[in-house]
Order: sequence, then structure tokens, then C-alpha cells
Amino acid sequence: MSITQHERSIAGMGDVQPHPLDNLSVSELDAVRKILHDGEFLLESTRFVHVGLEEPNKKDVLAFSPGDAVRRWARAILIDLATGESQDIVVDIVAASVVSVRSIAPEDGQVAILDEEFELIGPIIQADPGFQEAIARRGIDPAQVVSIPLSAGHYGFDDELNHRVARSLFFMQDHPTDACWAHPVDGLCAYVDMTEGRVIKLVDFLDLPVPKESGNYDDPAFRGPERKSLKPLEISQPDGPSYQVDGEVVTWQNWKFRVGFDAREGLILRQLSFHDKGEDRPIIYRASIAEMVVPYADPSPVRFWQNYFDTGEYMFARYTNSLELGCDCVGEITYFDGVIMDEQGHPKTIKNAICMHEEDYGILWKHSDFVTGSNETRRQRRLVISFFTTVGNYDYGFFWYLYLDGTIECEAKLTGILFTSSYRGKDYPYANEVAPGLGAPYHQHLFSARLDMTVDGTNNTVQEVEVKRVPAGPGNEHGNAFTNKATPITNESEGGRLANASLARTWHITNPNSLNRFGDPVSYVLYPEQNPVLLADESATVTTRAQFTTKQLWITQYDPKERYSAGDFPNQHLGGGGIPEYQKAGRSLENEDIVLWHTFGPTHFPRPEDWPVMPVDYAKFTLKPHGFFDRNPTLDVPADVSHQHHADGGTDGHTCH
Repeated sequence: MSITQHERSIAGMGDVQPHPLDNLSVSELDAVRKILHDGEFLLESTRFVHVGLEEPNKKDVLAFSPGDAVRRWARAILIDLATGESQDIVVDIVAASVVSVRSIAPEDGQVAILDEEFELIGPIIQADPGFQEAIARRGIDPAQVVSIPLSAGHYGFDDELNHRVARSLFFMQDHPTDACWAHPVDGLCAYVDMTEGRVIKLVDFLDLPVPKESGNYDDPAFRGPERKSLKPLEISQPDGPSYQVDGEVVTWQNWKFRVGFDAREGLILRQLSFHDKGEDRPIIYRASIAEMVVPYADPSPVRFWQNYFDTGEYMFARYTNSLELGCDCVGEITYFDGVIMDEQGHPKTIKNAICMHEEDYGILWKHSDFVTGSNETRRQRRLVISFFTTVGNYDYGFFWYLYLDGTIECEAKLTGILFTSSYRGKDYPYANEVAPGLGAPYHQHLFSARLDMTVDGTNNTVQEVEVKRVPAGPGNEHGNAFTNKATPITNESEGGRLANASLARTWHITNPNSLNRFGDPVSYVLYPEQNPVLLADESATVTTRAQFTTKQLWITQYDPKERYSAGDFPNQHLGGGGIPEYQKAGRSLENEDIVLWHTFGPTHFPRPEDWPVMPVDYAKFTLKPHGFFDRNPTLDVPADVSHQHHADGGTDGHTCH
């Protein structure tokens, strides 16, 4: 089988005509550094936390025509490691000038934690006398102990106010390639001031036994003999893929969109539209994963603080994997490189950061009519755009699917290694045993998708639609009737909504100014998962800091400054930032330019089958057209010619019609 790889960079290979939403190129990132250097913003101790495209206002982008002047601004977040002071700076790349400078105050939160800071924490802890005594008492060689630094949250501790703090848990390695997650040194936790370079508190709660069994899933001797029964499964597109790529712009089967990438959000889909009735009809202006949090349920004195905002506290797309053909992606693949700024302020290219390909997806539509004798079948196909990032022990894949019938899906794939503990027995209600003496605390993974909607334009209204039972009586004498009701969400004060499976609750994003042939507003429907929202108590600090997780849906009026679900700087933020702050204005949501923030994700009670490496778990949501098209938009899909391969090596060609 011959497979052709199409490799493209999504920075520096845009359209011939520049576009306001082109990703920042290597040369532009170099220019950002020079502007900041010339402006005397860079000291020897200055580090780059994040540099991203400062996107123009949506109305300006939508009014843009090729040949117009293009605004190219970048936003740079800097920190001085010597003092902990941080700045939020916007630069004009074309004019080589600084647009704005803002010092980040402690009440704003802390900027994301750098790899360089994490690397300093292990030696700081190893040198601490309290740690040395605690490890010696446990009879453990300190050289075998691995410090795992983690974001600290905000608990109002006096010695942490106005300080950059991380907390560290500990694991043991039997040898340098040993999977440390199998051997937690539990009951011990260090609080570290990263700026002052010292342990400010050591919580030595309980001496718990270190689990002994190996977790080296990458060791053939540990895995055992491999199965021999899997036969090759080959995917081939001899005529190439059905999509076209022009720089960052992709067209496929009536779909058109721009591929974006950012060190904080990862994969971004911009200006997603569907060609219908001779025009590209807009649906979503911008879609991304704006934030996520992983809250743990173990209230132990060394674990109560475990809740990680992987997007805002770690800039999780910095750890995007370089995807490999035949491993991460199979078939006829187009790769896009991602370009980010490293902590020293130098452009870094992540090879094959994004994978795009087509997949067969079973039956699209089918009917065998006993009256007319008609027998028609069509195959569904979807376009897959994805990336994978590894944040500590977990690996997250984010997959956007576009279907022939106008359906859009976003799916998170979760795999990697469980964050483990010592198992404290069956009477301990906050963890399961996954190996002898090895616990896995209960936790959630809650993602927030930011969906900047433009359903046939920028003036949309959300209708909450749910089933309505009809009591038996006049007009429903036999009691079989049921209907639905639609309630418009007209103000931000009403914009936090919960899913309800018992009512089949969905949210219709409508355009009152665009009517279909039946005189109804066109719409797209958001179908949520029915998983729990945040399970922490209302008084918990994680609830205050991650209020976006308390509802499945939030709606705000568009503001280009409102970008992240938990605010710009969730690290050590005291809470209330992001969506709660945005909604305080109480703006109208009726026939307005609106943004949906959708919370989705699993609640994880780990299984023994999740150890030592976790099979992929899935979480997703779906957007489907509802009256957006006047009829089934896939009547023009041709019957496929499939080639059925037999065990004897023969092939039959058969047309589905």
C-alpha cells in the first residue's frame, strides 16, 4: 500500500494574500522578540510564558477583503524569574512598536508555570532538611525519589499570598527507566516558593507503604508475549484525499475552514462554513478548547489541593506530540506543523502537530422500499482534524469531526497513566485499587469548548428545547401525546444552563434573520453529554476558581477580550474569573453576536483495566443542523464502489445503489 504524506506548516505558509487570522510565523515571532528587546522589556532573567496572535475584532475580520491592510498584533506574557513579576504586552509586528503594557497584579492570578521552574523544584526539595529526615525515616534512598511538581491552586494560606507556589508529591524509581507512577511515596507533600527557591511547608501526614509491583508497560518482559492473531488492516486512497489545502485554508465536501494552532489552546478551527445554495454559509467563527480542569476527590491532607487547569496553568499545547504515520494517524494523511515561542523567546516548530485525514463512518443513509422496489445505500464519511498533547501523566487527544451531512463533533480522547496513591484499604472511599497496594484517586476531566457561533451570520439566539409531557384529557384521550417546548435565553443572567437527559434538553443556536423554506429560523443544535458537572462542594475553592464547570452551557455576548473560561491567569487565582466575570454585565443574548462555552468530560472511577496504561476513554459533544438546510444535504452523495477482500485474496467490486 502506498501512502502519501502531505506536510504543511500552519505558520508562515498562509494564503498568497495575507489574512488577519494567519498563524504567527517564525519570522513574526522573531520580530516580537526584537521589539521587546529594543523596548528594554527583556532581562537575563526574563522568560516567555506565552506568545499568541492577538486576533482583530470579528467584525473587522469579516469585513476584510484580499488586498486590505492586515493587522498583525501579538500578545506576549513575560515573567521575571528573579522577582516573579509578570507583564502582559501587546506588540504591533508591522509597525515594530508596543501597543500596550500591563503589569499582572497578584489579584489577577499568576502566569502559567514554566518548565524551567518545574526543573528547579526537585533540587530545592532534595536540599531541604525536613524532606531529608522524612525520606530517611521511611527507609528510602533519596536518590530514588522523583519530585512531581504541580500547580498549587489558591487556599488563602498567608505564606503563599503574592508568591509563586507549587506543590510536589513524590514517587520512587527502582532504576532510571522505571515507571515511577507505580511507586508513590504517599503521605508526604512539599510546598515550594519558586521565586525564593525554598520549601515553605512540608506536610508529613502519614507513612504509607510504597507499592512494589512494576508498572513498566513499555517493557516486553513485563507485557508478556504479544498476540499473533491480528491481520494487517490497510487503508488506501489511490486517488488521494478528497480535500484541498491552500496554506491554512481547507475545503472538503462543502466544508471550508482555517486551521489554527496556539500554545495555550492547541488546535483552533476558524471561520467554519458549509457551501449551500451557491454560497459559503457560516456556522462557527472560532472553535477551541479554552480551558480544562482535573479536580481530584481525595481529601487527604497531602492531596486535597489536586486540581489542575491544564490549559491556563500549564499551557498544555506546549507539549503537543509530533504525530507519526501508522501510530497516531493511519491512511492518507496531511500534517500541519505548529510554531510556538519557547521560554527563552525563540520560535519552536512542533513537527506534525496536527493530523488531518478522511475516515469511512458506516452508513450515511439507506432504504429498501417494499412498495417501489427502490434499494439505495450511501456511505458516511468524515474529515478528522486532531492533535495530541501530553501533560504530565495524562495524554489528551482532541478530535474535530466534520460529516457529509453538516454534523460537527468534538471528541476528547483520554489515555496515558493514572495519577496514583498508596491504597489505604477498602474502607477508604476516595480511590480504587488498581495493583497490589496501589490506589488511583477518583477524579473528573472537565473540558470547556469555546464556540464563537455565526449561524448564517453574527446575530443569533439560543433556544433551550426540551420534551413536554401532555397529560391525558381532552385532545389526548388515550394519553399517548407528548410535544416539546422552546424557551429563548435572552440575557447573560440566564446564560448558565444544565443538561437534563430526562427532558432530552438541547440548545438550538438560531438565526432569527435567516429563515428556511418553512419560515422558521435556521439553526444548529448542541447535543450535550449527560455526565455530571463539577462534583466538589459549592464552598470548595476549586468551585470558585472553576465556575465554568458547574454548568454544561454558558452563553455570553461576544467580546474579543473574553477568551478563556477561567480567565486569563487561573494559576493561583482566588476565583470568580472568566465566565462569571464576563456575565456580570448582564448583556442581551437575543439576536446578538454570541459565544457558547460548553463543559463536557468524564467522571473517572479508575478500574484495574486502566493500569498500567489506560485504554482510551472518550468524551464528546455534537452540533447538528436543524432546519439549517431545506432538505437532506447529502442527496448528491454518489453510490460508492467498494472492493471486498476475501480471505483467499480475491476481490469483488460492487456498487451500492
